[in-house]
Amino acid sequence: MNKHARLRWLLPLGMLLALVLSACGGSATSTPIRVGSKDFTEEFVVAELYAQVLEHEGFPVERKFNLGGTPVAQAAITKGDIDLYPEYTSTGLLTVLKQKPIADQAQILSTIKAEYEKRFQLTWLNPSPFTDSNGLATTKEVADKYGISTISDLAAKASELRVGGPAEFAERPDGLKGLQKTYGGFQFKEFKQLGTGPLRYDALKHGEIDVALVFTTEARIAADKLVVLRDDKGFYPIYNIAPVVRQDTLQKNPKIAEALNKLAPLLSDDVITSLNAQVDIDKQEVATVAKTFLSAKGLLKK
Repeated sequence: MNKHARLRWLLPLGMLLALVLSACGGSATSTPIRVGSKDFTEEFVVAELYAQVLEHEGFPVERKFNLGGTPVAQAAITKGDIDLYPEYTSTGLLTVLKQKPIADQAQILSTIKAEYEKRFQLTWLNPSPFTDSNGLATTKEVADKYGISTISDLAAKASELRVGGPAEFAERPDGLKGLQKTYGGFQFKEFKQLGTGPLRYDALKHGEIDVALVFTTEARIAADKLVVLRDDKGFYPIYNIAPVVRQDTLQKNPKIAEALNKLAPLLSDDVITSLNAQVDIDKQEVATVAKTFLSAKGLLKK
C-alpha cells in the first residue's frame, strides 16, 4: 500500500475517533469551562466546588473568580466572558429580572428558569438546599444602647446610626429601597460602601459603623458574637444558590449538569457555614477547603 492510500485510511479513522471522543461528553473538550464568581467568600467556596467537580469529570476549567457584584457577574455571563457561576434564586428574581418577591421556593425556581432561558439563553441547574438570606447585624453593645432587636426597631433608630455594606445595597429592591418601603424609616445617619468582604465586620468591630448588611451563613456572625436583627415583617426572601450556565455551553457539554447536580444536595446551611468558617476564621485556602469536603463526600474518588 502506498503512502497516499494509507493517508486515505488514516483521515477517516481520525475523523471517527474525534466523533467518538466528542460523544463522550465533557472529558473530550479542549475548551476550558470558565467558572466565575462574585466577590465574597461564599461565592469563592461554591465556585471552587463547582470547578473541582468539573475537573474531576474531565473538563478543563478556567477560574474567573472575584468578578464583582451581581450586575458584573450577570454581564460577564451574558457577554460570554464566563460559562457559569453561582447565583442566588431571589437575587436572580429581584435584582436581575426585577420582579416582585415570591415566597415559594419551587415557584421562584420555575419563574427564574423560564425567564433566564427566554431573555438571556441561560439555564439554572438544581439549587442547593441552604438559604443564605440577607440580614442586618450589629454588636451587642449597640443593640443594648439603642434598644434594637428587630428590623422595625432599627428603622425607627436609623437616623442615629451608621450602616455599612456593598454599593448595590443602596439601590437593590432587597436593599435600602425595599426596606424603606416595607418598614418605613431607614434614613441612616451615614452609609459607608464597604463591599461584601471582611471590611464590614472589621468596621463593626472597631466602631466605625453601627450596623452592617450580612449574609446569614457567614462565619464571622458567630465568631464576632454579633446580633442579627429579627426580620419581624418577613422582608427578606429565600436565597438558594445554584449554577447559572450558558445554554450554548451546556449543549456542547451536557455532562456539566449531571456533575453539578450531584453536588447541589450536599450543601446545607450547616455545611456552607462550616466551609465559610474554614476560610474566614481558620484562614485555610479556598481550594484546600473545597478539596477536603469533596473528597470526604466521595466526589473526587478515582
